[in-house]
Amino acid sequence: MKRNRKLVAGSALILSALLTTGCNNAATKPKTIRLDYAYYNPVSLVLRDKKFLEQELAAEGISVEWTQSLGSNKALELLNSKSIDFGSTAGAAALIGKANGNPIKAIYVYSRPEWTALVVRKDSAITKVEDLKGKKVAVTRGTDPHIFLLRALHEAGLTEKDIQIVVLQHPEGRIALEKGDVDAWAGLDPMMAQTELQTGARLFYRNVNFNSYGVLDVREEFAKRYPAYVDRVLAAYEKARLWAVQNPDEFRKLFAADAKLEDAVVTKVLERTDIANPMIGDQQKQVITAAGDVLKQNNVISKSTDINTTVDNLIDPRYARTVVSKNMAAK
Repeated sequence: MKRNRKLVAGSALILSALLTTGCNNAATKPKTIRLDYAYYNPVSLVLRDKKFLEQELAAEGISVEWTQSLGSNKALELLNSKSIDFGSTAGAAALIGKANGNPIKAIYVYSRPEWTALVVRKDSAITKVEDLKGKKVAVTRGTDPHIFLLRALHEAGLTEKDIQIVVLQHPEGRIALEKGDVDAWAGLDPMMAQTELQTGARLFYRNVNFNSYGVLDVREEFAKRYPAYVDRVLAAYEKARLWAVQNPDEFRKLFAADAKLEDAVVTKVLERTDIANPMIGDQQKQVITAAGDVLKQNNVISKSTDINTTVDNLIDPRYARTVVSKNMAAK
């Protein structure tokens, strides 16, 4: 009897171990990987169009789902609600998300852009940031244009309280400017390039150093559960980025067709977009930290937030370092 009990107990332990192993193996492979695409992230358009990730994962039966992000704020909402696993944001916008409890890591640089500036109609009397005092300014809160506006105001000795903020998504902000419903707009490409070329709108304040990097964010839960697939996604991103670098004319045409934009608009956007370096690290930390200090002063981020610690917790260079070094070794 004792011997039988030992056999039964031993069998139960073995079965439990097998079941646990099976569950762990299943947990190491997602059924679906969900990404966003955005017109402010042209590399995402290449990845989606060329299906590099789908081709890479097809043999494993893993599907890929795409969702459009209309701005960093929307990408952060999608990440926080677990609607996507990877999202495109500005670096400073990712900081806002992280400081507000969004569990994400910034793991890759998809561009170093000058994608935002302060824009007015061609006949506007506004020529400098100080002229915005008392004026209506359209902006999308929680995005790089919003942060750019705050930094420009701060530099001029003003705050949001000195202007009339009109909260609109980026496309509506452009329309409001053109219709005369607002005096200025914290613009974002490609809409900014469109109004610049089509209506003669003026970018009256530009500062490339106030534009934070375009970063790819991953949900922390996904990264912890499927670290190997974070590498796989970044490898596909790298393939798309290198294709864009090596095929500039085709890249421009693909962008224009996907976003339904005129060639001249796309050309202007790409002139302001550097996709040469995907590594994320100290340089991005410096830019995002500087933005964070202004965000605290304007109560966008709680004054109790430790910006340096939050930025350190946000930026994780391990994945990009692994993928990019593999590419360099392959060359």
